[in-house]
Amino acid sequence: MEARQLRYFVAVAEERHFGRAAARLHMAQPPLSQQIKQLEEQLGTQLLARTTRKVELTAAGELLLERGRRILEDLDSLESDVAQVGAGIRGVLRIGFTGSATYRLMPQIVREAKEKMPGLLLNVHGEMLTPQLVAGLDDHSLDVAVLRPPVRSPNLRLKFLEHDELVVALPDDSPLAESGTLSLAQLAGEPFVSYPMNSAVSGIFLDACRKAGFFPRIVQEARETSTLLSFVAAGAGVALIPTTTRTFSIRGTVFRPLREAPPVDLAVAWRSEDSSKLLANFITLLESVSHPAKDPRREDRAH
Repeated sequence: MEARQLRYFVAVAEERHFGRAAARLHMAQPPLSQQIKQLEEQLGTQLLARTTRKVELTAAGELLLERGRRILEDLDSLESDVAQVGAGIRGVLRIGFTGSATYRLMPQIVREAKEKMPGLLLNVHGEMLTPQLVAGLDDHSLDVAVLRPPVRSPNLRLKFLEHDELVVALPDDSPLAESGTLSLAQLAGEPFVSYPMNSAVSGIFLDACRKAGFFPRIVQEARETSTLLSFVAAGAGVALIPTTTRTFSIRGTVFRPLREAPPVDLAVAWRSEDSSKLLANFITLLESVSHPAKDPRREDRAH
């Protein structure tokens, strides 16, 4: 049975009239009658009881009409879905976010994707470190990631989204909270709360401290920014975090600018061989949601 034959039969069965069905199908009546006859011969059963005045369905015809409608609906839906997937406007993307981007950028991205790419289903993983995100892209458990460079993987492409920098998070009762802008040298004697040592932000933080002439005394590590700031609020130490994380405030913490703050850029990364139109469209959406970096390093890169 061909889909074309099924469409012919459903039209005749719904119209209960060959002439009206032929007009609906934009074809002549004799070829339509011949197609229905061939279908009955193929199935080995009568589908329609014909008289000079009307057409009635046999029991077999009733069953074929019921099931045929569902089959044709599924076929139409399949054609539409396949076309949308091919055009990059429908499908599933698994996306991971670095911890600081989880709080501010992720809600914006999800909201914009829902509005502008309604056929896209995002499988979101938040509060991840850059090494985890790179590993997820390399092992194909993620399709795209919003992370903090540097990224050292020959299999990934990178596009810079935003230029960010570090600020100081302090307990609100710290004497340093009275200052306007702080230097790293002023923090040399302070205990630090830090992201894990393998995180991109920690690498930038440690390098900045080294250039300032000291190695920080790290008393506590935390993977999630919310946990890190909770330690700061409890008086465990101070922390250097990306500026954008200030939108996630915890009572008992204050933020102060850092003089000559090192950059902690935000970028989107994906596998170099991934040529998905859906991914390309999503990356374009990401760029529209993020705040463009005023930084010459923002061009496409392969690592």
